Amino acid sequence: QVQLVESGGGLVQAGGSLRLSCAASGRTMLRMGWFRQAPGKEREFVAAISGSGGITYYADSVKGRFTISRDNAKNTVYLQMNSLKPADTADYYCAARPISGSYRYADSNEYPYWGQGTQVTVSS
Repeated sequence: QVQLVESGGGLVQAGGSLRLSCAASGRTMLRMGWFRQAPGKEREFVAAISGSGGITYYADSVKGRFTISRDNAKNTVYLQMNSLKPADTADYYCAARPISGSYRYADSNEYPYWGQGTQVTVSS
């Protein structure tokens, strides 16, 4: 079983930065992703990273502002969020899946393991 624990959310002004962390336990070398869900909206893909960290994917809405990275020695994935906008306000979730075969990295159904979420609020 895999446990994921997010941290780093909070309140920030527009234009500011936050760094989210997701600590994984129970299994290593997972493909990881970040998703978010704003009030009244569906959960949406934000970013994903391969097991080695060499391949990353981003939603168009965050490309150039957010950076996903990982430290496999610490079993931790990060989401550095810069130039935050009020539209980035949401609950952010870390997700994980085993490294096996191809997968649709932006599809939340591809990830069997989820964290509890961390809230990010960006004020204007």
